[in-house]
Amino acid sequence: MSLEYSSVVDAPRDEVFAWHARPGAFRRLSPPWGPLELITEADSLEDGRAVLGLPGRLRWVAQHQADGYDPPHRFVDAIGAAGLASLPARIVVRWKHIHDFEDAGDNRTRVIDHVETPVPAPALRPMFVYRHRQLADDLAAHRQAAEHGLSAATIAITGSSGLVGSALSAFLSTGGHRVIRLVRHPATGRDERQWNPADPDPDLLAGVDAVIHLAGASIAGRFTDAHRRDIRASRIEPTRRLSELVAGSTGGPRVLISASAIGYYGYDRGDAILTEDSERGDGFLADVVADWEEATAPAEQAGVRVVRVRTGIVQSPRGGTLRLLRPLFSAGLGGPVGGGEQWLSWIGIDDLIDIYHRGLWDATLTGAVNAVAPEPVRNVDYTHTLAHVLHRPAVLPIPRLGPRLLLGDQGARELACASQRVRPAKLEHAGHRFRHPDLDPALRHLLGHART
Repeated sequence: MSLEYSSVVDAPRDEVFAWHARPGAFRRLSPPWGPLELITEADSLEDGRAVLGLPGRLRWVAQHQADGYDPPHRFVDAIGAAGLASLPARIVVRWKHIHDFEDAGDNRTRVIDHVETPVPAPALRPMFVYRHRQLADDLAAHRQAAEHGLSAATIAITGSSGLVGSALSAFLSTGGHRVIRLVRHPATGRDERQWNPADPDPDLLAGVDAVIHLAGASIAGRFTDAHRRDIRASRIEPTRRLSELVAGSTGGPRVLISASAIGYYGYDRGDAILTEDSERGDGFLADVVADWEEATAPAEQAGVRVVRVRTGIVQSPRGGTLRLLRPLFSAGLGGPVGGGEQWLSWIGIDDLIDIYHRGLWDATLTGAVNAVAPEPVRNVDYTHTLAHVLHRPAVLPIPRLGPRLLLGDQGARELACASQRVRPAKLEHAGHRFRHPDLDPALRHLLGHART
């Protein structure tokens, strides 16, 4: 048995092949809904080996075949072995994956995936629909940046191992940029530098063109005094110290892009449409975000372009609320929270990556930027859409008591029951193109139910 899936992407063959050869390609192409977790990426398409984790601590090994390597026309991988943990998959499954690239004319490339395996084609097709969409959209984003003058750059990222940081690092690497991960543990490679948030090394940003600051403790959890202290302590002073370092770096970073959040607008503004010009709201998170953004002032005052990315509810089955809701809804146990009338301003993970990317190349983008999809939805509509995508009912409303028990009164009010109707006014004014501006196709793409 075999499967063949092909599509034409708007990029020349050499460029498409080079994209696949760069670090991060495997992560960018891995469906987020599957059980596989990337452990190590192949260092070569000719004879490298990628190792993926399976449930039960088992391993899947993708071994590239030297006799099938013919750049920029083809590379091949087959299931391999690397210790006892990889033997069950190799014994049970036969797998050979041939990646072909054909010149389609007009600087376009036909990408052809041919898989020889007993796994039924219908089970594999969603993966290849996802992969080809990711490839086309990523290449388009990099092409747009190049057209606006962005060349290969050295970009330092804090929080690079998190949900957003890992996706962004892979995206930038496949675009030909060098990513330097600022980590708190001792550096283990040439692309890591140890970062002490309380007292960063004066040479930390040497040779760096841009800084993307994502680090911060998760806001999820019961809003105890200790949790609130962690939220503030992990954001405000580390951001200020990093901003001061950016400001004092001679010939250093030209742009600082710092994570922020729509919590700035408060936890309930009714039906008011909130843009970057709207006033700050009330609540603990609004206070934190305001101080967090103010902590970037030293860099801004030094003439560095600063972008503060006010992020909405990120959609990815690898983390955040969707990771929590997906098994619940898949079991038919989902439903709206409370009355379901609260507004939910969401953003797909790849659209969020594109906004950080735009911050690197769009010199007109500065200050607060709302990173949300153009069409916010009410909680009840989000619930029905997610259930429809998963082919499940959504008839079990979640009373407000549930979030209160898990998060406390303040956590429930400012997280689970928060209502913010936010618009990406600056991005819309800039003519920004969203990959998934509407919720239904966004969830379908992320959960493996896209319509071809």
